[in-house]
Amino acid sequence: MSEDITEFLNAWPYTPGQPTVRLIRTSEGVEKIQIRLDLGVLQMNAEGRPDGQRPHGYESLLDYFEDEMDDAADQPPEERPKLSEDDCRSLRDEAAQYYHRYMALLVLEDYVGVLRDATRNLRLLDFLAEHAETDADKESLADVRPHLMMIRARAVATQAVKDEEGKAALVAIDLALEDVKRAFAEGGKPQAFDESPEVEMLRNMRQALAPKLPVSQKAELKARLQKAIEEENYELAAILRDELKQLKD
Repeated sequence: MSEDITEFLNAWPYTPGQPTVRLIRTSEGVEKIQIRLDLGVLQMNAEGRPDGQRPHGYESLLDYFEDEMDDAADQPPEERPKLSEDDCRSLRDEAAQYYHRYMALLVLEDYVGVLRDATRNLRLLDFLAEHAETDADKESLADVRPHLMMIRARAVATQAVKDEEGKAALVAIDLALEDVKRAFAEGGKPQAFDESPEVEMLRNMRQALAPKLPVSQKAELKARLQKAIEEENYELAAILRDELKQLKD
């Protein structure tokens, strides 16, 4: 078998500005997600830990450490283990794998998978805040919380729309906006709420779910989509495309 993958890449060309993702099944029946990049391909497992590893025999490093902390729950607080800087670094590296996967799953419209992985990373944020040894590690991913809340709401709301449950979609968005507002307040940055791109995306989604939008608003969404593409803001562009699809003529 040749180690050169040029022929493989030529058969699946990279398109600048377009997220190119596909789901494949190996000869062993394992589902893999592939992301076409300008210089190659990123491949990950669709289930379990994205790189397919099982640290310490667990599905993920987070699962392993959670089990360790549960075993020590009956010990006096001062004797319970803490996550070292190396532990926290490894957990953050693992979280990055799940980030790449849930962003790919968004493109594949697997909203159940997006919800699973985003919720898992939110769990990590709480775990670090409780068990990290240093204050820096406790707060190392705190700024990611609004993004994760937005991604979860987007997945739930979009799936609800597909299931013709428009009211459920609105509830999911409203709850997420409340959660994001609370997160900024608890982080000492209440003024950041209205300036947050995550809040803008959630509000855009909510506006798109309104029963009947004026033609002028549809034109505005198209203009914003074009601007997002020009600025290579592909995440916002994907949301705006979804909004335009959801509009009724």
